Amino acid sequence: MERQRTWTKVVILAALLLTVPAGVTQVRPAPPAVATSQAEYRLGPEDVIEVFVWKEPELAATVVIRPDGRISLPLADELVASGKTTAELQQEITAKLSKYVNQPMVNVMVKQVNSLKISVLGEVRRPDVYKINNRVTLLDAIAMAGGFTDLARPNKVVLLRTTPAGSQRIKINIRQLVADGDGTFLYLQPLDTIYVE
Repeated sequence: MERQRTWTKVVILAALLLTVPAGVTQVRPAPPAVATSQAEYRLGPEDVIEVFVWKEPELAATVVIRPDGRISLPLADELVASGKTTAELQQEITAKLSKYVNQPMVNVMVKQVNSLKISVLGEVRRPDVYKINNRVTLLDAIAMAGGFTDLARPNKVVLLRTTPAGSQRIKINIRQLVADGDGTFLYLQPLDTIYVE
């Protein structure tokens, strides 16, 4: 019986998301939080990475990922680093350097993680930028910001997200999510901005 109720809630949420008006991005539930290794970590702006090329010390560099998500490296020129894993970036740098170096052996390491933060703005008690250490739901983020003010309209919350394809503006009705019991499924991504009207 409990499984049937849960399944009914999932079907209702899916129906609500599929009937979102034009111009509003759909939100898909994320799987439950699991421990992620460094290999699975996706790089983001302000992260510091170290690039090491074996037997080519002049090509080694420690760089900060710029706000536009790019880095600059000797001979490899400009590369998009944001949103990639270290392994993906390693492969791309290797491909670029292979034009100049015979069989380059590249290693990319994360030296400092600075992109794991979210912004909660608008009608919340403590609007600010919050550093996060693990996966956070939309409701967790609003709780970190002290909850809604008396003037807040929980049915008019906007999630702003930047992706490689461009900016997304996701309209969310918190009251409906809480009533449906599905608010715990809306996981945030680093650099998301929540605006409460």
